[in-house]
Amino acid sequence: MPDPIEGVTDELEAAAASFVGQKRLPGAAVGVIHNEGLAWFGGIGFADVAERRAPEPTTLSRIASITKTFTGTAIMQLRDGGRLHLDDPAVGYLPELRGAASPFGPIETLTIRRMLSHESGLQGDPPGTDWAALRYEGVAARNLQRVAEIGIKIPPNTQQKYSNLAYQLLGEVVARVSGIPYVEYVRERILEPLGMASTAFEPLPAELRSRTATGYARRFLSDASELAPVPPSVWAEGGLWSCVEDLARWVAFQLRRDGPPEGERVLAGSTLTEMQTARYLGDATWTEAWAIAWYARRRGDATWVQHGGGIYGFNTSVCFDPDERVGAIALLNGRGDAGGLAMDLGAIAREAVRAAAPAIAPRPMPETYRPLLGIYVDPVDGWLVRVEWRDGKLSLIDPTDETWRPILAPTEDPYAFVVEPGVRESGEPAEFRHQADGRVASLFLASVTLQRLEPVEPSH
Repeated sequence: MPDPIEGVTDELEAAAASFVGQKRLPGAAVGVIHNEGLAWFGGIGFADVAERRAPEPTTLSRIASITKTFTGTAIMQLRDGGRLHLDDPAVGYLPELRGAASPFGPIETLTIRRMLSHESGLQGDPPGTDWAALRYEGVAARNLQRVAEIGIKIPPNTQQKYSNLAYQLLGEVVARVSGIPYVEYVRERILEPLGMASTAFEPLPAELRSRTATGYARRFLSDASELAPVPPSVWAEGGLWSCVEDLARWVAFQLRRDGPPEGERVLAGSTLTEMQTARYLGDATWTEAWAIAWYARRRGDATWVQHGGGIYGFNTSVCFDPDERVGAIALLNGRGDAGGLAMDLGAIAREAVRAAAPAIAPRPMPETYRPLLGIYVDPVDGWLVRVEWRDGKLSLIDPTDETWRPILAPTEDPYAFVVEPGVRESGEPAEFRHQADGRVASLFLASVTLQRLEPVEPSH
């Protein structure tokens, strides 16, 4: 079956070209992801104006703050490995922070989780930063030597307060907890397992350097293309270079919540879901929410999980819809709304995917689940629940509430399960109780026993 994206390539090309022309940009490398990889690429304008070089799928751009999604992934790997907890105070790993200003409570309120979600209240940038003067200290150890100039500026959990400094410090946490320098850790534990050979921190190898796009300043008073300044060196908060081809692998990995073997070596599907799940609203109109290293924006009936990046000469964005398994990438070598373009392209692709005939690929059910299927009832109030094998999961179905669908995760005991995240009963037990002959008699779900209804054979 052809990919539905093939039917909208002209529309995608026109949308990208129109955006670049209207915004007076030198160029853009854009792409659409569907299912397992890059379904469409568009190279608009020039990666280098003087050379008249067009953008290619392998043309590198500074992706700036999209790097934060890699830093967040590194932290979650360490969490999943039992090396740290998200609610640990950062001072436990960076004792220098004991000297930071914390006027709203003890310094222990600065936790890993709050830093990941930009809700810690920590100041936005390192001490002495002045982007207009190209002054920014990218080395965490040097900033920790100036800890008296670091502080929490607003009470935690009161609003979104974006913090480059928080992610710089999280990179230092990765290095100290793992015992591996941050850059090396990201390369070995994330980039290499996912085959992202064209994604790297500076200094870039010569082969990668030869494929970089040239960054241009915003066209302000003239249509002339002026080179952007070279930004200060940064790492965990925004230092990666990457390309559409590699970022398509990154987005495709985010869509693999069931996790193939190669994906599981980086992060479990359940952890991907955890990172992409909104933690708090970011605006009064309920159109933006912040998650762990990601944020989400709602457009119409679509919610786009995404992250953008902006640094001298480049604006970039990746976005994806986990439900429809579609995403988009926009890498601009100039200043413009890359996030808007990515969502525009993603919306075109999403509509094409939704209009296409769905692929039907039923997953075989484990035979041990067959005795568990059936109808269960709360004998007190008559609440009926069906246990079904649906979409490759052992699921609970309430025919009166389409929004409630607990998924049961197996344990070593074939009759004992745990409810997966997403519903009120998450993390609670789901235990099928059976008789001596093996027939299931009831289901204990969280805190209520549901009796199994046995079919009665008609008499003849």
